Amino acid sequence: MSEKEDLAKQKAEAAARAKAVALARKQAKTEAAEKPEVDMDIAKQKAAAAAKAKAAALAKKQAKEEEAAEKPEGEMDIAKQKAAAAAKAKAAALAKKQAKEAAEKPEGEMDIAKQKAAAAAKAKAAALAKKQAKEAAEKPEGEMDIAKQKAAAAAKAKAAALARKQAKEEAGEKPEGEIDAAKQKAAAAAKAKAAALARKQAKEEAGEKPEGEMDAAKQKAAAAAKAKAAAAAKAKAAAAAKNRTAVQESEEADTPSEISPNQSKLDQIVSAIESHVGQGALLENYINRLSKDVPTLVANPDTYFSIAKFLRYDEQLDFSYLSELHGTDFESHMEIYVHLHSFKMNQSVALKVKLDRDTPVIPSLVPLWSGANWPECEAYDLLGINFYEHPDLKRILLGEDWKGYPLRKDYEPYDVEV
Repeated sequence: MSEKEDLAKQKAEAAARAKAVALARKQAKTEAAEKPEVDMDIAKQKAAAAAKAKAAALAKKQAKEEEAAEKPEGEMDIAKQKAAAAAKAKAAALAKKQAKEAAEKPEGEMDIAKQKAAAAAKAKAAALAKKQAKEAAEKPEGEMDIAKQKAAAAAKAKAAALARKQAKEEAGEKPEGEIDAAKQKAAAAAKAKAAALARKQAKEEAGEKPEGEMDAAKQKAAAAAKAKAAAAAKAKAAAAAKNRTAVQESEEADTPSEISPNQSKLDQIVSAIESHVGQGALLENYINRLSKDVPTLVANPDTYFSIAKFLRYDEQLDFSYLSELHGTDFESHMEIYVHLHSFKMNQSVALKVKLDRDTPVIPSLVPLWSGANWPECEAYDLLGINFYEHPDLKRILLGEDWKGYPLRKDYEPYDVEV
């Protein structure tokens, strides 16, 4: 193909472009004549920006084509400068013209104009990007890297500007409730940042302090920690005491006021004991609500064996079965608990006796119930309670040379390591 044909082709393309630009202007005038006047300022700005970008791109392309077709290499720099100046002048003139045309638009159609302008700008940007991609594909490798860097920088700047614009628009459209929440979040973030900074400064200051001051600071911190721990312990103890009081009150409140079904049987047993053993034989008697309403008898140590014998052999009572016997250390005294059952009455009864802690001695019940043999040996082995008249009282769990009684509250092992 000859140079004349290339030049003719370039002129034809330039004519087509000029025709397209003229058609676009005509359509813009037609649309502007129908639009209201409300959004004119924004439309002016967008139209001017789009016109500048389009004119600049067109001027650059035409300048490149004209220079490549007609001018030698030496005159390329001057031609580029002239083309750039001409493109700027043309873009400025076009922007002024569009601004004048936009000033004549009515106010009611501005929203539609915004949308159309935005759509047109997107389409133009997409076309320009495609064109630049094609041109970049034809460039040598050295220029490709620079072009990529410039394109990436432009894209980042454009994205940042768009993000700022969207943030402003969203902030303008948010209701007051969301704005308050955003303020609160920002305030919380600022507080957290300030706290982190304060901690960092404290660490730095601590690192700069001399050793003497550091020891004093440690001592103060330790003293403060001890005081805080003591206060916490007191508060915890007070809370625990309060809880115990509340539990006791609730237990008292929950204690049924109704008469127990075993009350009549307790009265019968107590009356029989007082008639046959004596009026002072029992120190106390009551219904144990926490143990299935079992009638409970607290015997005098001197009358303990006599009461047990009466319960065992009385024809009306006939408590022939001993189901349980054990001892307990209450620190202030020792106590023996015996649980008996009468098959004739179909009734159980508890017999208790309190002993001196220093010299816990009580008669054995083995002559009355053989089942008391091993439980009394166990109480002797672990608590040191002496059951006299027991047929064979001995340690059954520990050796005879064992020192002390492990179930006593004040027990201390003879050999701690064992």
